[in-house]
Amino acid sequence: MNSITARTAPEALAIEDGVPLKVSPLTPDTGLEQVAGAIRELVEHRLEKDGAILFRGFSAPGVEGFQSFAGSFGHPLLSYEFGSTPRSQVTGKGVYTSTEYPAHRSIPLHNEQAYTTEWPMRIWFYCARAAEQGGETPIADSREVYRRIDPALRRRFSERGLTYVRNYGNGLDVDWQQVFNTDSAEAVEVFCRRQGIDVTWKDDGCLRTAQRCQAVARHPRTGDKVWFNQAHLFHLSALDEEMQAILLETVGEDNLPRNVYYGDGGAIESSALEEVRGVLDECRVVFPWRSGDILMLDNMLMAHAREPFAGPRKVVVAMAEGHGLSSNPQNPALQEEVT
Repeated sequence: MNSITARTAPEALAIEDGVPLKVSPLTPDTGLEQVAGAIRELVEHRLEKDGAILFRGFSAPGVEGFQSFAGSFGHPLLSYEFGSTPRSQVTGKGVYTSTEYPAHRSIPLHNEQAYTTEWPMRIWFYCARAAEQGGETPIADSREVYRRIDPALRRRFSERGLTYVRNYGNGLDVDWQQVFNTDSAEAVEVFCRRQGIDVTWKDDGCLRTAQRCQAVARHPRTGDKVWFNQAHLFHLSALDEEMQAILLETVGEDNLPRNVYYGDGGAIESSALEEVRGVLDECRVVFPWRSGDILMLDNMLMAHAREPFAGPRKVVVAMAEGHGLSSNPQNPALQEEVT
């Protein structure tokens, strides 16, 4: 544990450097609200340096206490708009289940909503109940991922951008009503126009969207360049070969639940995405959850994932500080790579 100044680590907190930065109370049975000022000061000075802060050893806040904690940093909690995976809202506005995905499957590293042009800058995970086995939330520094990606590949992705194509429902993916939190086709079209998303209503009443997005981004406050996309998740090559063959045979490429292309419509090489997945694996950091833990991430600086697990597990999520192209077309976060 490093010695620290009163300014960057108030006396009420014990700080342990590492990934993630670990923060715990110096006094047993301390609640987060009792040291709220010290925590806010710490977050102000360290989150955009470290990218991830793990709060451990505080009195378990419960879901409502977690909601209050996440909402105490100056930004209202966000609803889960234009989501790519199923979540359910839990007690308290702005608190959701973590991605509802089979326990035996892993979820690869990704930055939340990096498949679109507006995303939360901050995201919190609360471990209300740690799994009996597995269920970790690995993280990876998106600055380091950016640095390790081959420069030629990085330039190609940056210059051409990405276009994500989604076909909703039909038992293959999340229904559009859940994704857009509405039953109104008109409301969907309004949202999509605002976000620069192309909309196609198919003959069977199902929806297809396409959106051109960034592949890399620049953090608006730190200036750090980050690898910021979900091409490795949306591309057909993310599925095993058997599932790829089944989907292509049954629905065809145009009707795949999700896929991604270069921004000009060109096919992305599977080999390029395998290289990206390899770099993400090199950068991943895994730590065990303890019940009561809260993990706070700068969503642009730190990617997250989920390991398979056994036994009951309850991890909930909150997000805040929406940021991106639609709120500011001149946003430096969306500047293309020029060097």
